[in-house]
Amino acid sequence: MHNPSNTVTVGAVVAAFLEQCGVKAAFGVISIHNMPILDAFAQRGTVRFISARGEAGAGNMADAYARSTASLGVCITSTGPAAGNIAGSMVEALTAGAPVLHITGQIETPYLDKGMSYIHEAPDQLTMLKAVSKAALRVRSVETVLGTLKRAVQLALTAPTGPVSVEIPIDIQSALTTMPADLSPLPIERPVPSAAALDALAARLAAARRPMLWVGGGARHARAAIQRLQKLGFGVVTTTQGRGTVPEDDAGSLGAYNIQKPVEALYQTCDAMLVVGSRLRGNETLKYELKLPRPLYRIDADAAAEGRCYASEAFVCGDSALALEGLADRLEAARYKADPQLLVDLRAAHDQAVAALRDGLGPYAELVRQLQSAAGRNFNWVRDVTVSNSTWGNRELRVFEPSAGVHATGGGIGQGMPMAIGAAIGAAVTGSGRKTFCLAGDGGFILNLGELACMVQEKAPMVIVLMNDKSYGVIKNIQDAQYGGRQCYAELHTPDYDLLCKSIALPHARVRDLAELPARLGEALAAEGPFLLEIDMLSIGSFKTTFAGPPTNTVTQIPALGTAGK
Repeated sequence: MHNPSNTVTVGAVVAAFLEQCGVKAAFGVISIHNMPILDAFAQRGTVRFISARGEAGAGNMADAYARSTASLGVCITSTGPAAGNIAGSMVEALTAGAPVLHITGQIETPYLDKGMSYIHEAPDQLTMLKAVSKAALRVRSVETVLGTLKRAVQLALTAPTGPVSVEIPIDIQSALTTMPADLSPLPIERPVPSAAALDALAARLAAARRPMLWVGGGARHARAAIQRLQKLGFGVVTTTQGRGTVPEDDAGSLGAYNIQKPVEALYQTCDAMLVVGSRLRGNETLKYELKLPRPLYRIDADAAAEGRCYASEAFVCGDSALALEGLADRLEAARYKADPQLLVDLRAAHDQAVAALRDGLGPYAELVRQLQSAAGRNFNWVRDVTVSNSTWGNRELRVFEPSAGVHATGGGIGQGMPMAIGAAIGAAVTGSGRKTFCLAGDGGFILNLGELACMVQEKAPMVIVLMNDKSYGVIKNIQDAQYGGRQCYAELHTPDYDLLCKSIALPHARVRDLAELPARLGEALAAEGPFLLEIDMLSIGSFKTTFAGPPTNTVTQIPALGTAGK
């Protein structure tokens, strides 16, 4: 086909638009149904494309890139089975509110939705994508490509943020067109809170002597406003998504110690709590039975959050930073000051909670201490769902920036390692200087084992701390606690990671005694690319306190078959 010099493929338009959105890296798997876009990436040389080994991993990478850089994450997949493979990653991004643009190919327009069993076709794929995305759009012509992409990016980045999928049929991707003059993304509107609602909320808070702020992931951009309220004497506690919004060594913050008994007791001495940008999720509220202070007030960009999970006495719909700045203006003008004893009591509750956690770690308290020392202050802390994360990773290591903590919010195992790759690539392309630490368990780790090859190929600057007990440790603990000790299906055949790592040129060290840890951590930090630090839990021993699933106020025992009623 003749290609006049002033024409480009639609794939090139896609690439050029993403560049204008500030995208520095994208993730995915190349296929015949996305090749025009990736060919444009390669020719233009601006967006770094990371070749994942599977779409599930690529989606997790784009998600963590978005969270750790506070920017748009991008994932490119093929259609049909490939678009299906990313579904779990999209659910995670949706749960976490990560702004991800998922561009998927689609079969040629003349055959689309005809039920002709065309290769890579999935019946009603768009409906599937709508179920796992904030929104899912289809490009239907060359003329609508740019407008559709602009709208998708705007949707992804507008609070409440989330992943948006866009289908682009392959014949449209490869079609020739002229490069549009205006590639600029659409503005992102921040919902402005009502002045009257802020006046009313400020008046209520001015009557409180011991007010607490509960900070969720939707307030990660509101650090400056939160610090203004802290100066007025507000105490702070965060969710796992809100970690680092206030540095976790701040004396006025509980960090993410939000459900421990000393903290719940502290709540009962408070006379107001303001929940900002949080969904008050079940696993962080003891399945909604955590006794929070009353009155309870909420600020959220999502109007539908009002009354969800917990009833509230007042609700302000708006961007959390704008709302908190407005509250700070009003309370400062009123010369408000909270009871200084609140922060004294908060620190005591924090120290009690931390002491109990560290005591329960047994030998692993030393691991946590050494990791904190090695990590410093400028690092990414990415965690998979594993006993170690639930025991300590979600509260320790301490993080100091709101984009530094990334975890599998939706509870799916195996996503931590590809997430860490995305965070590490984000650090590399933005020049943040952050080393990425990944906490994983051997049970989940093997789900995305192929992404180790991607990690090595990309020289991702990261350290994997692999807690290896050759089993689904949390499943065994749950079976002990709730199923009368009847253990099944939790013992795992586990690779010899020394041999595996040698086969793919991945530096590796196995720690059988924590006395070896300082030297091994030194090796890991000295490596320019990735390093796998395997912690042999069978040699080191068990935690002093057993974690047996998400904490609740009650534990139900499941009787053995034939014993019910006896």
